[in-house]
Amino acid sequence: MPYTLLLLLFRLLTLTLPCPSCRVGDGEDGGRSRGSGSRLRGTYKYFCQPVKLTLISLSHRVVPLLSLTHSSLSLHPRLRKQTIKKKDTQPSPSRPRRRLWMLSSLLPIRLKPDSDTNMSPTSVNGGAAPNISFVGAIDQGTTSTRFLIFNPQGEVIATHQLEFKQIYPQPGWHEHDPEELVSSVEKCIDGAVQTFETQGHSRDQIKAVGITNQRETTVLWDRTTGKALYNAIVWTDTRTKDLVRRLKQRLGASELTQRCGLPLSTYPSVGKLLWLLENVPEVKDAYERGVLAFGTIDTWLVYKLNGGIARDVYVSDPSNAARTMFMNIHTLQYDDDLIDWFRVDPAKVKLAKIVRSSDPEAYGSLHNTLLSGTKITGCLGDQSAALVGQKGFTAGLAKNTYGTGCFLLYNIGPKPVISSHGLLTTVAFDFGPGKTMYALEGSIAVAGSSVKFLVDNFGFIESSSKLSALAETVEDNGGCTFVTAFSGLFAPYWIDDARGTIFGITAYTQRGHIARATLEATCFQTKAILDSMEKDSGAALTELAVDGGMCNSDLVMQTQSDLIGIPVNRPGMRETTALGAAIAAGFAVGVWKSFDELKDVNLEGRTIFKPTISKDEASERFGRWEKAVQMSKGWSS
Repeated sequence: MPYTLLLLLFRLLTLTLPCPSCRVGDGEDGGRSRGSGSRLRGTYKYFCQPVKLTLISLSHRVVPLLSLTHSSLSLHPRLRKQTIKKKDTQPSPSRPRRRLWMLSSLLPIRLKPDSDTNMSPTSVNGGAAPNISFVGAIDQGTTSTRFLIFNPQGEVIATHQLEFKQIYPQPGWHEHDPEELVSSVEKCIDGAVQTFETQGHSRDQIKAVGITNQRETTVLWDRTTGKALYNAIVWTDTRTKDLVRRLKQRLGASELTQRCGLPLSTYPSVGKLLWLLENVPEVKDAYERGVLAFGTIDTWLVYKLNGGIARDVYVSDPSNAARTMFMNIHTLQYDDDLIDWFRVDPAKVKLAKIVRSSDPEAYGSLHNTLLSGTKITGCLGDQSAALVGQKGFTAGLAKNTYGTGCFLLYNIGPKPVISSHGLLTTVAFDFGPGKTMYALEGSIAVAGSSVKFLVDNFGFIESSSKLSALAETVEDNGGCTFVTAFSGLFAPYWIDDARGTIFGITAYTQRGHIARATLEATCFQTKAILDSMEKDSGAALTELAVDGGMCNSDLVMQTQSDLIGIPVNRPGMRETTALGAAIAAGFAVGVWKSFDELKDVNLEGRTIFKPTISKDEASERFGRWEKAVQMSKGWSS
């Protein structure tokens, strides 16, 4: 057959259909359950490339037979294993070498991707695809900082993580070095980018960067020097408890929640600001001179990553500004009455401009890293970011992050609902007109930290990762209930004087029973919060999305599903907080243009846990928990 005719034949056979080897196409299984005639909805993920490749029909299946390798063609990797012999081995006389395989050497041509895709091919050996857009995410948490790079399918391509110093000057005090936080971010960016480039990618492919951060943690700095005036006071810090008690005695304290969505407590940033004004001379001096800058961690990072005083980018997104108690939850702007109630003079302390969570210009660009010049286009507080990363874009969707503590967010739609059942009202995200959502929030003070307690204080097991296995050595909790109120109970109880108590111990009790009761405590508190969320919202939850370290335990997730009576959805890729920041940034630059484009992101590898006990049994078990909660009151000295 003439060379030109062969070339024409292969051009005419160019199609785009699912490949069983590459696990792409319709559905999680790459189209195997829906037939082979559907159009491609993903990209070739492992061997094939994001271009339309020549295909050939084998039986009832249609698979890509040829792959692009630099300037020539070769067989699809799955077929190559079956048909290509080693170079020094002659083909069997009974099975002559397939003529089609030889065409890869006869046709030294370069395939062009079709015009309806913006992705260039990559080689089978792992070369880069220069036109694929990636998004970076800064995840600045309480104990560590990370930078992750995501592709458009929501997969982590590269990551770098650093821990930083935890400062505890006095009991109940918790601080971070603000400059170390910035340094850790810059180092993580550079580390991840270096890994990214060793994979054959270019840093120019990272089109934007998003930020997610620990909320409420507060930094104050001098606007004339750009230098922090004191350590960052962390959200867990309780030094303001006496100050908060005094504030609660003021006229109008009970009305604050109606305006800002938060009750007075040691958590919001305002208490930390007031304490610093009262107790740190450098802060008070800057305030009196009118050069004091106040910000949550997002504001501080954006300011410093842009170069600090030279560019003076001074902004915050609503999900972070909502945690200060200065922002009106209904208008998403600062409320003069709130600021005045706390007796703060806005002429003496600068508040960050509130901008959308996803914005192509407001956050500036990176300055002193390998990604210098790359725009920062998204920002979300960590719990809001986790909700976005779980694709909780519409009302009625909820997530729970099982970490040191637990944080539940329930999307209540475009209008705020002020809780009457012990919950907070906060901003889920603000992606622009028609894409602003609110959430009810409930927090659990002790979750993963209870596991650490059993390891460090009681020596139950040698590591936290083995507690679930210990709990599985028994069939149930043996009648034990552990109220893990080491520092009181948070939502929806808000019992300050509750303390950790174990009920139901008998001579029969074993270590496994205590281990199981410890894990169940988080599940019981989650149920209590979800019950309150349903009462406030008027809508029943149909599924709970989960992430965080404790969700790695199948036992915990199954227990959770049993107690709340609905499925629990655990994703395969659990970096949902960072993914949420990447989504916020990606929306601003067009990597994703709609929520619908994200519906298939992070579906592969998920596990659904469904209830295995009756509602009556779940109710009986929860009743025992509620009785134990009441008996845990009044134990603080």
